[in-house]
Amino acid sequence: MPSHHWITDYPVVFLGLLLLPVAVVAWSWRIFPTGRVIWPLAATAAMSFLVALEIGFLPVLIVLDSAILALLIFDLSSMIGRSQIIVERQVQRVASVGVHHPVTLHIENHSKRTLRLEVRDDCPNEFSMTPQSHSFLLHPGQRAEAMHKLRATKRGSFQLDFVDLRRVSRLGFWCRYIRKPVQSTIHVYPDMQQMSKYSLLARTNRLSLMGVRRTRKVGQDNNFERLRDYMLDDNYRHIDWRSTARRQKLTVKQFQTDQRQRVIFLLDCGRMMTNQYQKLSLLDYALNSVLMLSYVALKQGDSVGLLSFSDEIHEFVPLRSGPSQMNRLLHAGFNRFPKVSQSRFDQAFLYLSTRCRRRSLVVLVTNFVDELSASQVASYMSNLGGQHLPLVALLRDHRLFDAADHPHAEDEVLYRSAAAAQILTWRHDVLRRLSRAGVLTVDAFPEDLTSPLINRYLEVKAKHLL
Repeated sequence: MPSHHWITDYPVVFLGLLLLPVAVVAWSWRIFPTGRVIWPLAATAAMSFLVALEIGFLPVLIVLDSAILALLIFDLSSMIGRSQIIVERQVQRVASVGVHHPVTLHIENHSKRTLRLEVRDDCPNEFSMTPQSHSFLLHPGQRAEAMHKLRATKRGSFQLDFVDLRRVSRLGFWCRYIRKPVQSTIHVYPDMQQMSKYSLLARTNRLSLMGVRRTRKVGQDNNFERLRDYMLDDNYRHIDWRSTARRQKLTVKQFQTDQRQRVIFLLDCGRMMTNQYQKLSLLDYALNSVLMLSYVALKQGDSVGLLSFSDEIHEFVPLRSGPSQMNRLLHAGFNRFPKVSQSRFDQAFLYLSTRCRRRSLVVLVTNFVDELSASQVASYMSNLGGQHLPLVALLRDHRLFDAADHPHAEDEVLYRSAAAAQILTWRHDVLRRLSRAGVLTVDAFPEDLTSPLINRYLEVKAKHLL
């Protein structure tokens, strides 16, 4: 039997044995073939077919395989060596949910070769990235920038650990994957655009567009605060004509309220706040409303605090006033998520009684569908009436209201509608019990909670209930 007979019978095995050392070297350096390597392999396969038909083509096959092997090894040699690529990431630490967050990657080639690179940044599952990758041709010593945007769908603290590089060889037969460790931390906070919207509408006296009603105040706050330039929406009766004549510019008096209040929020983070609507949990909606009302109260000069709890006390932000308090509230709640555990109202109110002794507006934001939780809330909030002014903000469940509002002739749907209606009737009775006990109430769907909560706060402030 000729020594070359197995070559003609198994040409693919022969080529595989030749490429085995190359494959070992490539795997150790994380180098893999690209789609372009199909063409020389297709030429080898075609020649092997001719050898199977006519043995005279064997020398041509050997020469062709040797040439292809030499070509692949030559192209592979351009990839082997120490990677001299420097990658840095420039990103702001603070981002907002649903808002595009810019990220800049700086890539520098410290090698003596021209590199063709494809760059892809780390992207957690809670983010979307645009664009997905960047392509560069970097000459020796050249520096390039890659800019993309991250969009978070969930608040919290996230870590960006690495940057992936895909380097292509000179002839394009090989590509090498390089992972550069680049550590960055992004804190994703709730979207605060509603605060800017509130400020703009407040300056132009158009808060009704946000659902905030104008509350008639008992008496009038006439404490002079400062003089400022006249604006188009200012009351002409507040113009200070002496200052206007002296400055040769319309000047108005600005007044401040003589009432300073204390508002502390009890934020339930238990299992009843895990329900979702439009991909957001009830706790997300509650936190947005709490932050919005905190912003309004701080603008009024009031002191604001926060206590978040479930089966344990999570965060406590003491009562303070001033712009810096808003940052404390944001940092305390941005990384807080609902727990699948029963909330300990007794523990939360005991903690509150030891930390807040001065009369305050206590706002409990929660949800319940069982008698045990409802009786605990009613009992503890009613007992606060002697020292504090209690307010319960109760979140509605869309699925419960939809089931009660859309009955059907089918037995299963009809029974479900009847059960939902019974729960809503019981829920209404609980709210009436709270009102008779002197507890203020707000009952709203999660996406509509902000406006009625602010209206109730403004009503308390206008009627001097504290």
